[in-house]
Amino acid sequence: MNKQGSFWVRNRVGLGYPLAALCLWLAHPTWRSVLLGTLVALVGILIRGAAAGYLQKGQVLATRGPDARTRNPLYFGSGFLAASFGVASRSWIAATLLMVFFGLTYYAVMRREEGDLRVRYGRDFEEYARSVPLF
Repeated sequence: MNKQGSFWVRNRVGLGYPLAALCLWLAHPTWRSVLLGTLVALVGILIRGAAAGYLQKGQVLATRGPDARTRNPLYFGSGFLAASFGVASRSWIAATLLMVFFGLTYYAVMRREEGDLRVRYGRDFEEYARSVPLF
């Protein structure tokens, strides 16, 4: 992984706090935007919940359920959660910052985890990766 990717993996939580504060400051929510954001968040929670039900981390390569559609269903659900705040905030600047941050950090995280899975599961992971998209 390149140095920039490692930076995002190592610092995603620490950078997330000031980003959250900035996005809150930029937010101009209305009841309607909060309701729409909540609906988007529910989709993300449902995706993450479904994915967690199939996950046996460190034991078996997850390839069933939501993992049959995307190699990263937990992060896919998290993308909906990030987008939900952008919708609820009613700020295109906050939404853009969130999506850029999410894209940079989670792409780096997914690639790092993919490398670990290649080492752990070898050929099984290669076959899975050929047939199921990253995100």
